[in-house]
Amino acid sequence: MIVYGASGHGKVIIEILENINTPDITIWDDADRLPVWQYPVQKPLASGVPENEQMIISIGVNATRKRVAERWGDNVRFGTAIHSFTNISKRAKIGEGTVVMAGAVINADTVIGKHCIINTTASIDHDCVLADYVHISPNATLSGDVHVGEGTHIGSGAATIQGIRIGKWCNIGAGAVVIRDIPDYATAVGNPAKIIKIKTP
Repeated sequence: MIVYGASGHGKVIIEILENINTPDITIWDDADRLPVWQYPVQKPLASGVPENEQMIISIGVNATRKRVAERWGDNVRFGTAIHSFTNISKRAKIGEGTVVMAGAVINADTVIGKHCIINTTASIDHDCVLADYVHISPNATLSGDVHVGEGTHIGSGAATIQGIRIGKWCNIGAGAVVIRDIPDYATAVGNPAKIIKIKTP
């Protein structure tokens, strides 16, 4: 497995891959980086990803992760990294490139898109739908039937009531409590969550 990005987020993914006994972990980064533990950091191969390899993009910034994924396009098989200490329904669906950290819970009939991050002890209840490139931060809680649009970041410890719709490329602040729908490109903070700005697409 190739881990693309030698950051702190990359360290967590490396340890997940070790946890699930993934053989032959290789670290790539565009920048010059020191080794990560026993793993040397290499520049991406000019020839691309070897045919028998998979890749996970270990970059925490959603927009950057999307750019990297699109740069490699259909020439790469993306893997997943799911810690063994999780509780994931057999009826949940998880897209390629997605990582699920230790202690996360994903309940029945939830659909998680490509290249998402379900971080440490996050809880996602039944029938939620997460689009591609979403990041659910540590200890965040999505109640049942919550939909989250592409590229949205749900901050640490944030929570939603059931049935909420959160648009694409939103930022939900740490500890926010979302009791109303949030439109695209909005930043919302507080309890209850209030929109403090909406970015221009």
